[in-house]
Amino acid sequence: MKTSPPLQQNQSEKVYARQIAFAAAFLLPAAQFLESPSILAKHAMGDLLLPALIHFLLQSLVLLSIVYAASKSSVCLLDRLKGFFGKTMPILYAFFALFYLFFGVLPLLDMEKYAYAAFYDTAPTAFSFGTFFLFSAYVCTKGIKSIGRSADLCLFLFLFPFLALLAMSLTKADFSSLMPLFGTDFSRIGNAFSYTIPHFSNVVLLLPLIARLQYKEGDCVKIMSGYWTGAALSLLFLAVFYAVFSSIAPREHYAFSKIAQYFPALSVIGRFDLIFIYLLSVVLLFYTCLPLQYTTECIANLFKMERKTWISAVLHLLLFIGVLFLNKYYNSIYRFISGNLFWIFILIADMVPPFLIFLPKTSPSSKHSKKEHSYA
Repeated sequence: MKTSPPLQQNQSEKVYARQIAFAAAFLLPAAQFLESPSILAKHAMGDLLLPALIHFLLQSLVLLSIVYAASKSSVCLLDRLKGFFGKTMPILYAFFALFYLFFGVLPLLDMEKYAYAAFYDTAPTAFSFGTFFLFSAYVCTKGIKSIGRSADLCLFLFLFPFLALLAMSLTKADFSSLMPLFGTDFSRIGNAFSYTIPHFSNVVLLLPLIARLQYKEGDCVKIMSGYWTGAALSLLFLAVFYAVFSSIAPREHYAFSKIAQYFPALSVIGRFDLIFIYLLSVVLLFYTCLPLQYTTECIANLFKMERKTWISAVLHLLLFIGVLFLNKYYNSIYRFISGNLFWIFILIADMVPPFLIFLPKTSPSSKHSKKEHSYA
């Protein structure tokens, strides 16, 4: 995929292919470390790697279509979208603001339940999770470039603690639990696939980043390599997870916080594995904030507001009130989205992005793109 030299871009908004690759490799896998392992194990048992692999194959095709669309022109996808939609562009902003808000519900539920289970020995108060909203509200006032910087940071926050926890887990892993291969009914594998669609259909979180990318030769290889690095790490984690817990794996929620608990040295030295768990929890924070940050960006573009402070404040106040009063219904809401509304992820996250390949290669507004400061 080769294009002519890219147009000059405002440096405060620039996103690099390296950052997108790091986000795909070390940020997106965070979605697969909380509830999805136990859900996959519940339905597919020892064949839990199969539905996960199908997810990764399909998502890589979605990602490849987005990158291919970006490679067709020196004009970034965002400017081409503006030129194509023209005055109806606010409708697209409103549409994706609602979708990213909807997308952010399950990560928020996962993070809230995980924080209560992993960090509180006693029953937490209703306001215990409130600190997250302060952190997220601050993050959401930042621009798209901050996501790229977070992706760079996740290389160090994710890789070392992840590998350390896996190494500690191998002492009690019995990979014969994964045998025989294909020993589960295909219908159960289909259920495992459908119930985890909201957890794996997260390539759409890379769309706003790629939309601002000035494509250069070799960027496709970087981004796709990053995605499959993350996919390989997730598959490795799932294999070790089931090898450790086997038949009780469906009951082991928030898997990465428990996977190393049988390491022999912990009984002598203490729970030093918590250091690695805390580091991975920071990555989870970044991931949970990501769809909320996109929601804020889309609303800011919708109302043509450069400062996002008030938008972020109002959004997170409403989210905090929702969490405060609806937390007792979390399990029902979680099951409803995962079991009944998964088709929304298929339609929007998986089927809409490939249509970007049909965008015109140039945009009537591209010559003004350097003066614009809106985000996808």
